[in-house]
Amino acid sequence: MPGSLEPLDLGVQIPYHFRCPISLELMRDPVTVSTGQTYDRPSIESTPKQPADPTHIRHLLTQSASNSNTYPTRLSALRRLRGLARDLDKNRSTISSQNSREILVQLVFADTGSESSELTHEALALLVLFPLPESDCAAVASDPDRVAYLARLVQHSSMEVRVNSAALIENVLAGSRTAELRAEISNVDEIHQGVVSILRNPIAYPRALKIGIKALFALCLVKQTRNKAVSAGAPETLINTLADFEKCDSERALATIELLCRVPDGCTAFAAHALTVPLLVKTILKISDRATEYAAGALLSLCSASEKSQNDAVAAGVLTQLLLLVQSDCTDRAKRKAQLLLKLLRDSWPEDSVGNSDDFVCSELVVPF
Repeated sequence: MPGSLEPLDLGVQIPYHFRCPISLELMRDPVTVSTGQTYDRPSIESTPKQPADPTHIRHLLTQSASNSNTYPTRLSALRRLRGLARDLDKNRSTISSQNSREILVQLVFADTGSESSELTHEALALLVLFPLPESDCAAVASDPDRVAYLARLVQHSSMEVRVNSAALIENVLAGSRTAELRAEISNVDEIHQGVVSILRNPIAYPRALKIGIKALFALCLVKQTRNKAVSAGAPETLINTLADFEKCDSERALATIELLCRVPDGCTAFAAHALTVPLLVKTILKISDRATEYAAGALLSLCSASEKSQNDAVAAGVLTQLLLLVQSDCTDRAKRKAQLLLKLLRDSWPEDSVGNSDDFVCSELVVPF
């Protein structure tokens, strides 16, 4: 091992031990591995992983599906498959092409009459990485035992199992082409309760927010069962977690709020929460055009049903927000909702506001309907 110092281009000398043995450059992020050797982090992490051999993937699927194999062997095969699926898109594509979804659905629902096992949980975690074809969605939604089993899984003691169950529920709802099949899932009280409870852990389990709101939105698209989401506490939970969502999830959360505001009980529940109206007013023009449209729609429902909501909206500064909205480049539907809301709120505006002026009555901002 040379003990001398080698000159660099800039005349700076660095000891040999400060160089990465792989790149021979100065280590900027040194990492010591289990052998005691130190490397620069990029030198040991930037090697691209190679796609798995399709034959190896078929072997693992066969291992996991065969009852003749031992339980640890089947569980290990599923875990290796999940690791491969997470590593590369190419691996996921290969796994998907090997009839894996049918195998995984069978594993998840192998024994719906008993308690779920670790094998079930691992198969579930792998299954939700793939979209389900309509046939598999129908096979789940049309089977009362499978639906009841999903309802138990979404209330499991393990948060990971609950979140993966919610992801499967959303996949099945999205892939079911008839309202009758979707209702088989959304008509179960325990499913609504489980999904809503997932949304109450945004800090402890961030993935719960993304999966939970997708599942809740899918449930609330079924018009005849929205009251079940209200009874499960969705209005209060949505308002309490609205600020924690990322942009696309905020849009979905606001769309869900608007859907639930169309239900009388939902409208009442949202109106009873002191933060609902101020948060919706604040959301206008702040997140995206879609978010603005959904917030305006929810406010329109609330203010149409409650004079108190009208007063709360005016106090929160909705007049200024709506006037800006109708002059913005927002969607036509958002503008139409804003114009309806402006007309509805005219009697609630302060006397010195522009809303009660004769000029505003003739303003081009409010078009005739």
